[in-house]
Amino acid sequence: MSDPAFEIERLRAALAAAEDRASSAEAKLAQARAVVSTSEAMIAGLKLEIALLKLEQYGHSAERTARLIDQLELQLEELVTDAAEDAARAEKTTKVAAFERRKPVKKPFPQHLPRERVVVPAQTCCTCCGSDRIVKMGEDVTETLEVVPRQWKVIQTVREKFTCRACEKIS
Repeated sequence: MSDPAFEIERLRAALAAAEDRASSAEAKLAQARAVVSTSEAMIAGLKLEIALLKLEQYGHSAERTARLIDQLELQLEELVTDAAEDAARAEKTTKVAAFERRKPVKKPFPQHLPRERVVVPAQTCCTCCGSDRIVKMGEDVTETLEVVPRQWKVIQTVREKFTCRACEKIS
């Protein structure tokens, strides 16, 4: 038998995931509607432009052309307002999930490669106050791969960290 509290938590997590999927689907739908209405407005605008160009090229052939142009202008206005409303709705419903940026993780070099340790000499006195009461508190090790003809080796560059006992600065 499963623990009821565990089962409730599992169901809550499933519900939260389903709600996230639903809100994501709603946002995608709103964006798709905005794209469609913008496309429709663009098509109507192009139709109106074609009608005006035909009118310029061939002149007034009948009253029907003038009515057609007026009708196309009205449709264009309606489609443009619909497109603006859909775009506003899409912006309102679009929710960007927060994410945490992770540092890229490099795999360590294989242990069987020979290593050469190069220690960068540290300062003997504090750079802030000039005191010589500094204590090692750690080190940063950077590994680079160097190729010697027909041989590989790893060079470890060590930069030691020191802290001053007088002014508590880290160098």
